Amino acid sequence: MVGIVIISHSRTLADGVAEVARAMGVGQAVVEPAGGDSEGGLGTSIDLAEAAVAAADGGDGVVLLADLGSSVLTARTLIEDAERDDLLLADAPLVEGAVAAASMAATGADLATVHAAAESAFEHRKTR
Repeated sequence: MVGIVIISHSRTLADGVAEVARAMGVGQAVVEPAGGDSEGGLGTSIDLAEAAVAAADGGDGVVLLADLGSSVLTARTLIEDAERDDLLLADAPLVEGAVAAASMAATGADLATVHAAAESAFEHRKTR
């Protein structure tokens, strides 16, 4: 199964998004948070992101979702440094993208399909 990692500046935010995404993935999707810096404050941590990828990786790849700024840079650095080609950063809104990715991952979809589902979250309007 494709895993999902939430990279956020806030541990609380990453944990909350992961919780919602897991619920929408009907308990089947593996969603791991990587929030905050290594001391528990606001920021990002490549070490936390690497650990989350390792925990989420079921062998079919991992989709990364990031909130903003340095979390995107952390995700990109992680991908560049990895000696593998099955880590993808989704250009997606954090919560909606995570929910869409988890829902799709729960079906057993492949990496490209889960990644596309996350990115399709931009198309889902809330007020129209």
